[in-house]
Amino acid sequence: MFPLLFLAAAAPPASVGPEIVVTASREPVAVEDTAVSASLFDREAIEALALPMTSDLLRLSPGLSVATTGPRGSQTQVRIRGAEANHTLLFLDGIRFNDPAAGNEARFELLTSDLLSRVEIVRGPQSALWGSEALGGVVAVETSDPGQRNALSALGEYGGLDSSRASGQFAVQTGPVGLSGSAGFIRSYGIDSFGSGGERDGFENKAGSLKAVFRPSPGGELGLVGHYVEGSSEFDGFDPVSFRRVDTLDETENRIAAVRSWGKIENNGWSLMIDGSYLSSANRNRLGEEPLNRTFGERFTLGAQLSKEWALAGGRHRFTAAAEHEGEEFRARDQSFFGGTDQDRARDLTALVGEWRADWSDRFATDLAVRHDRFSAFDDATTFRAAVLFRPVERITLHGAYGEGIAQPTFYDLFGFFPGSFLGNPELRPESSKGFEAGLRWRSQRASLGVTGFSNRLRDEIIGTFDPATFISSAANASGRSRRRGVELEGAYRFEPMRLSFNYTYLDANERSAEGDLAVREVRRPRHSANLFADGQVGPIQFGAALSYVGERKDTDFDVFPAQLVTLDDYLLASLKLGYRITERIEAYARVENAFDAGYQDVIGYNTPGRTVYAGLRLRLGR
Repeated sequence: MFPLLFLAAAAPPASVGPEIVVTASREPVAVEDTAVSASLFDREAIEALALPMTSDLLRLSPGLSVATTGPRGSQTQVRIRGAEANHTLLFLDGIRFNDPAAGNEARFELLTSDLLSRVEIVRGPQSALWGSEALGGVVAVETSDPGQRNALSALGEYGGLDSSRASGQFAVQTGPVGLSGSAGFIRSYGIDSFGSGGERDGFENKAGSLKAVFRPSPGGELGLVGHYVEGSSEFDGFDPVSFRRVDTLDETENRIAAVRSWGKIENNGWSLMIDGSYLSSANRNRLGEEPLNRTFGERFTLGAQLSKEWALAGGRHRFTAAAEHEGEEFRARDQSFFGGTDQDRARDLTALVGEWRADWSDRFATDLAVRHDRFSAFDDATTFRAAVLFRPVERITLHGAYGEGIAQPTFYDLFGFFPGSFLGNPELRPESSKGFEAGLRWRSQRASLGVTGFSNRLRDEIIGTFDPATFISSAANASGRSRRRGVELEGAYRFEPMRLSFNYTYLDANERSAEGDLAVREVRRPRHSANLFADGQVGPIQFGAALSYVGERKDTDFDVFPAQLVTLDDYLLASLKLGYRITERIEAYARVENAFDAGYQDVIGYNTPGRTVYAGLRLRLGR
């Protein structure tokens, strides 16, 4: 099916106004001036589709694979260019939002889109800029900037699977002080995720944010932002005796709270920023009314960054130096094993970062970055990135980059889970990757087209081990190297009354546990994927539509012994939202998800919702 979509394949549409990529460099850079691959979803795109979860938007980005273990609210993993799920670094308003109590994965199943004004994805290893977990790439999401507009909006929706949704956002500016906030609620009674005729597995999510910014002068800024996310999800788990998937009454409750403050001053080419953040997370699991276990995590970060821009040799040069310190704590408690998994752990790191970006002329730019991480729990690491951009003629850009990435072992990898079953390995090394990309872009006022090839090598991959004599599992660094390579094609066209975007990705991702082993295709990563996205307005009618094709993937079926690789069928997801402006401020809309009623699985054994229809109202006041 994928050839049919090759020519109508969606990159996120271009933002209205200046397009700035925040995480492609230590200082924001215009998207046309970045030498690495990046995608943006602006507020208009987010509202046009009205999809409730951020992962629904990420699925439309080139190079990303999204896998949800059953219905919405279940564990959702995002893999960038074939990397692992814990190789994606998530920033929320500048806060490192990966969960230290859940293997340092980004909890995309908790991240709704209703609170967001922008989603940014930078693909490829970015650890030289941002450190651990940026091995596959970076996802940075933002709430409204209170200095950009005075506005109030609200949304209410009800639909299939007895689902309800409500959200509100506001932003206000008074003199040098700006304040913005958002809150959202979503609930669904869901489906039977195992599909064996059992009870429905639902979920509920509550989230809120508040941001205050004080700008006493054009070059000065003080800010404070806080976020709170709380979710609960029912799911089907495993039989404790046979370890096979069965219809169970498992439920997980998750909470993440975070706060960040910063101060920034700019003057005469100099820029100084100091910031600090704190994140706390808690995860509680139970079977019916019986508590099973709990994990808790904390992360404190403190950083300082100094930049200076000079005019040298006919060009512009920016030098940036940064220092960061991060401390993490992890606690585990259980009731099901009488405290056998209880543990209290802590670790920290200190990093130094340097970056030199040089715009030698309007046609040629380079970007070099190096970072040294000093870890308390394992060997230190130094990562490097080099990127180049060249415009031989107007509208055509050649770009290339080399980047290195690392991902630190999780607390469970290092210290284990259960003494008689899974033992940790304190001798583990961080996973590391080296990657290249090169591409060509063409851009006009209305249209853009680009193609990028990439190749990444992962070494010291952390894999699970099992001793059949003792039945004890552990973790080890693989001696073999995994390879991920592919091609991304993306483009966009803007015309009245709509804008259209597309992308296609070819991915070849293989792993070798040991040198000399045959390469095995990585699971849950489609070889072919394509997307098409469109939004626009005709008179009082607003619309947003998306098609997402996901090709065949491999997965591991643990219901048989020994576990076997199986093939998951390809599928096509379609969504459509149609809105009608009743007045200038009030919009009534209807939308449909999985419009073709595709029966598909992202993870073997777990079903996903069929065609679902929703109706809602949106209120907008202000700009």
